[in-house]
This record gives sequence, structure tokens and C-alpha cells, in this order.
Amino acid sequence: MTEVTVSPKYQIVIPKEIRESMGIVSGQKVQIMSYQGRIEVIPLKPIKQMRGFLKGIDTSVTRENDRI
Repeated sequence: MTEVTVSPKYQIVIPKEIRESMGIVSGQKVQIMSYQGRIEVIPLKPIKQMRGFLKGIDTSVTRENDRI
């Protein structure tokens, strides 16, 4: 577990080994949230990177006949 210090401007630096293992790059957006007494930082993936992540999912929908 790595320890970081909060700057006077309330900023932190994500350690290099964590940035590399999570694939975080400069300028990338992250989501930050408070959860059960801790702070979680979640890297957001660009929409282009999400393309095809549902490949193979069944998208057919059975539709009921129209009612009159």
C-alpha cells in the first residue's frame, strides 16, 4: 500500500506504479467518490475504447403482438 500526501491545494499525485498498472495517462478523466469512509478514484475510459465491449450479447427482443 502506498501513502501519498495532500498538498495545501488539496491535490494528490497518483504513484507511478498505480498509474501504469491502471493505464492512467495525463489529461484522462477520473471519477472520485466517497464510499464507506474512504475515497475511491475510478479511471474513466473514453467512449472509443468502450466500442465492442458488448460483442456477442444477444440483442434480439421478443415483441408481443399489437393489441386492438
